[in-house]
Amino acid sequence: MISLSLAEIASIVGGQQHDIPDPDREVTGPVVSDSRAVRPGGLFVAFAGERVDGHDFAVGAVEAGAVAVLAARPVGVPAIVVDDVVAALGALARAVVNKSGATVIGLTGSAGKTSTKDLIAQLLQRHGPTVWPEGNLNNEIGLPLTALRAEDTTRHLVLEMGARGIGHIRYLAGLTPPRIGVVLNVGTAHLGEFGGREQIAQAKGELVESLPVADEEGLEGLPAEGGGGRRAGGVAVLNADDPYVRAMASRTKARTVFFGESADAAIRAENVRLNGLGQPSFTLHTPSGCSDVTMRLYGEHHVSNALAAAAVAHELGMPVDEIAAALSEAGTLSRWRMEVTERADGVTVVNDAYNANPESMRAALRALVAMGAAGRARGGRTWAVLGEMAELGEESLAEHDAVGRLVVRLNVSKLVAVGGREAAWLDMGAKNEGSWGEESVHVSDARAAIDLLRRELRPGDVVLVKASRSVGLERVAAALLDGEDGSAATGGAASR
Repeated sequence: MISLSLAEIASIVGGQQHDIPDPDREVTGPVVSDSRAVRPGGLFVAFAGERVDGHDFAVGAVEAGAVAVLAARPVGVPAIVVDDVVAALGALARAVVNKSGATVIGLTGSAGKTSTKDLIAQLLQRHGPTVWPEGNLNNEIGLPLTALRAEDTTRHLVLEMGARGIGHIRYLAGLTPPRIGVVLNVGTAHLGEFGGREQIAQAKGELVESLPVADEEGLEGLPAEGGGGRRAGGVAVLNADDPYVRAMASRTKARTVFFGESADAAIRAENVRLNGLGQPSFTLHTPSGCSDVTMRLYGEHHVSNALAAAAVAHELGMPVDEIAAALSEAGTLSRWRMEVTERADGVTVVNDAYNANPESMRAALRALVAMGAAGRARGGRTWAVLGEMAELGEESLAEHDAVGRLVVRLNVSKLVAVGGREAAWLDMGAKNEGSWGEESVHVSDARAAIDLLRRELRPGDVVLVKASRSVGLERVAAALLDGEDGSAATGGAASR
């Protein structure tokens, strides 16, 4: 973090200093909310959660090197005490972002946020120090913790913004005001919380509403980002192929840049194709020229993600050939997202178990089919090991039925539906669409799926493992790869 004294931090967050012998002592290390991640010179943020109270770890955090604790009550060690720790963390992030002078890129969408964030980061770090979140830290706690990693030299700050309802993205954008806002899509993820796609679009569009007014003179002749002097105006990067996102152009005063496969998209893909492994290639078109891209990532859905990243990089001055080269070299930075591993016996495991919604499920299934095409010639089969897509509300059963039917329409060899009611509807959809015999199987849990797969898999098979994070299907992938039950692979609950 940019160095600030404890007195300065207390002033920024409106807190009271307790047990602080030297208010001028500076915080020079990271700001963290996990006491195990404390580093010398850092600041520990104590949240009182439902199961764990961070205040109980305050003493240990200071003993590990934290300069002080940001807390809701005195904790017997140096602390800045505030009424609302979450609000204080946000205020501190806003101050650090303003002081850093970094260009903030905000990103939202129903699907693909984390993968696109990783692509943007890999492009922009070629042109200067870039900070981005690990995983999908995209809520009122994760986003400011990421922003607080900015330093004096940080040139680009890439932030993923999620929402559980109307007003959430507006709040996040207020903490870390973006100059460039990217909206990927409006899908059916979290329908149960929002009530409909129109409401989801309303929430996602808060990002473009938060952008500054467009600079009439554009980017030409402006100094490097973060270099001081006159700054370029706001830019809304919108998916031209999604009608809900395209309509957001009317909700912003920023300059609009469309990406997609539509003919009028400034950043577009032509001649999209998949190789035998399911990796996409395409010709990237930009206002400054064209260049060919061959991606290392798996699945045609990454083309749209790549175009969004290319649009951001192009706006920040990267030449098209360099953008194409960077996209061709980019890999996966976040775990359990289309992680492809081939075992020694020729079985390929695709671990996409971090999260799932109807759009990402369909994209993953199509990628599975593309990856399995070569294996079919050698007798290999495609396996879809699927679990619940959470938070779909009244549409949940219908959406699970539709995914089950799609498995059959795509001619996936085997469906293993894992879990309770929603998994039963996956299985029922497949069977109603025309599956028979043991092509579709419903099992109760990950353990049962592991046992079945260990008995049935053979060389050349490709196995996709995908469900919402709460299901924990990464255990299946871990067991297939490590020979264990995968219980150690589980993590915390998913952010949105």
